[in-house]
Amino acid sequence: MARLRRKACVALFLFTLFVFGTLMGLRTLKPTDGFSDMAPGLDLMPMIGGKVDRRSSSSDVVSPGQARVGAGDTKAALSNSGQDKGLFYDVHIFYYMWYGNPQMDGKYLHWDHVLVPHWDPKIAASYPKGRHTPPDDIGSSFYPELGPYSSRDPEVLESHMEQIEAAGAGVVAVSWYPPGLSDDNGEPTEDIVPVILEAAHRHGLKVAFHIQPYRGRSDQSVHENIKYIIDRYGDHGAFYRFSTNTGKVLPLFYIYDSYLTPPEAWSELLSSTGSHSLRDTPYDGVFVALIVEERHKHDILASGFDGMYTYFASNGFSFGSSHQNWKAIKAFCDGNNLLFIPSVGPGYVDTSVRPWNNHNTRNRVNGRYYETALQAALNVRPDVVSITSFNEWHEGTQIERAAPKKTVTRLYLDYHPHGPELYLELTRRWAEQFSKEKEQWLM
Repeated sequence: MARLRRKACVALFLFTLFVFGTLMGLRTLKPTDGFSDMAPGLDLMPMIGGKVDRRSSSSDVVSPGQARVGAGDTKAALSNSGQDKGLFYDVHIFYYMWYGNPQMDGKYLHWDHVLVPHWDPKIAASYPKGRHTPPDDIGSSFYPELGPYSSRDPEVLESHMEQIEAAGAGVVAVSWYPPGLSDDNGEPTEDIVPVILEAAHRHGLKVAFHIQPYRGRSDQSVHENIKYIIDRYGDHGAFYRFSTNTGKVLPLFYIYDSYLTPPEAWSELLSSTGSHSLRDTPYDGVFVALIVEERHKHDILASGFDGMYTYFASNGFSFGSSHQNWKAIKAFCDGNNLLFIPSVGPGYVDTSVRPWNNHNTRNRVNGRYYETALQAALNVRPDVVSITSFNEWHEGTQIERAAPKKTVTRLYLDYHPHGPELYLELTRRWAEQFSKEKEQWLM
């Protein structure tokens, strides 16, 4: 009997351990809502609501001198904006061009990312220091199918545009720094933009600009940045412009970490009465700010921005990135004639560069996390959906093809049991679903 009781206790312990492990594995899913039972491709019931009179988002090219609208006219349409190749220009994807390798750049860039220390020295002391040593040890928990590539490699760019086209995302939002400037772990990349525009153009894609928080960025420097970008690239066939509800077309710019500049400074640039206003000039545009904290929505409105996006792929990380808050953010935007662009991602894991940040990891769950985020975005009827990201490998948000990889010291994550195309295929499926739902919203 004693032996039987011991066996029963062991069995109970193992069962309890299994349940606990399962719950921990699922902890990274959407915290308040379950998975959607509605798979892409099914005909969903029309959502309740009045008819709207809005025009489609567009990628038409106009000269900088054409008529533009002010901050109050930026709402996009809810109709399909796909074109010949089945691309959807209301699906934007964030793209990074900061990678380098010895073959193209003389050294590795970003793949050898430093291990970022925690800001608390006591916590930092518990984690490793130094930097990664490519090609076998890179600053990512996943390993790219193309290996540690260079963003300057024409074959790599061609492959990337092929993958984005396959995914159906029509707009590539490139992470941009002014000439001569870069992030802390890379080198200047502005000279790559013309090559990206050409590659995108060959695949019917459009390019928007995701302006990064470089040293010395201000409302005045952004004024110069916008002029530079439009003057240099505005006539290119791949330069993205966004259609407003008045039928005008304007360049669209994402401004990352916009909260670093106070609203009163932004308003000098973005309000019609500002001292160096872009409004009603050849350099007017649709300017989209980052919402992190709840209070930022009021700052964004006071600044004169045309909309807000959430960027982060870690659900619950910030107010803006929490799916449960999107309905309220969308209502605020609708009430103030602002765009709301929710950002969705396939998962999040940045412990290869921030080893202390495990609590923000979001398990991919074989694509289910991504589909949950996409459904949450569609539930609020957005005008545009943004994807974080195509290739931010450091934070594990990429949908780019990844390959299984094991070395003596590392075992990389991959998309098993699915193939390397999984997230490209899911993106296309949901882009098509987005288009179908927009048609229903107009009914």
